[in-house]
Amino acid sequence: MSSEGLPEHVRINEAAWTAEAANYVEPAERNWASDEIGWGIFHVPEADVGALPDVAGMDVVELGCGTAYVSAWLARRGARPIGVDITEAQLATARRMQERHGLEFPLVHASAESVPLESASADLVLSEYGASLWCEPDAWIGEAARLLRPGGRLVFLTNSLLVALTAPDSGPCGDRLVRPQRGLHALTWPDEDGVEFHLPHGEWIALLARHGLTVTGLHELYAPEDAATTRFDWMTVEWARQWPVEEIWTAVKP
Repeated sequence: MSSEGLPEHVRINEAAWTAEAANYVEPAERNWASDEIGWGIFHVPEADVGALPDVAGMDVVELGCGTAYVSAWLARRGARPIGVDITEAQLATARRMQERHGLEFPLVHASAESVPLESASADLVLSEYGASLWCEPDAWIGEAARLLRPGGRLVFLTNSLLVALTAPDSGPCGDRLVRPQRGLHALTWPDEDGVEFHLPHGEWIALLARHGLTVTGLHELYAPEDAATTRFDWMTVEWARQWPVEEIWTAVKP
C-alpha cells in the first residue's frame, strides 16, 4: 500500500523508518535467532514480567511489527500471527528472516491506523515499540479494539511516561522534568525524523475505556541487574535502574 491519503505523521514515520531499516537488520538477526521473549531495549524476560497469556492456538495481530521478531516468538509458541507495518523495507527484512528460519506467517503492508483485516479476527493484538509509539493513540487503539474478539486481549509496550517527561532534545534522560505532562501527545526531536506519541497514564486509561477495553495490568520495566549499555544514547543503565524505562499495558475486550 501507499501512505498517500494517510495523515502527515504516517508519511513522515514511513520515510523515517525506511531510512532506518538497515540499522535494524542486525537486531532482527539476533532476535529471530533467540527463543526467549525479551521486552524492550534491555530485553527483560517475559518469564519475569508475565504480560502475555498462553498464546497457543491464538489468532494474533502485531501492529507496527517492524522486522516481526515478536510475531516469530509467538509463532514458535503455537500462535497464528499476522504482522502489520507501514514500512516495506522493514517487512523485507522480516521476509528474509522468515526464509532463513523456515517460519511463515502473513506480513501486511499497511498502517496500524487503517488495518485491512476483518473485525473481530484476533484473540490478541500486540505492539512492542510499534504502533504503540509511532501511531496516533486514538486511531490505533480504535483499530486494535475493532480487530479483537470479545474476550480478546491487547498488550503493548512503549516508553514510560517518565522517559517522555525527562528526555532532553538530545542526550540521555536526566533527573529533571524538561517538558510539561499537561498536553503531552505528539513529540518530535530536533536531530531526528519521525513523530512519536506519548500519553499520561490517566489519558491511556480513559482512551482504552472509550474503545471498550478494560485495563488489566501496567508493568513498569527497569534495567536488570546484569544490564549492559545499549546502542540507544537516550537511555543509560544507571537511569533505568532507578526509574522505569518502559511500560507494558494489558487490557481486555469484555
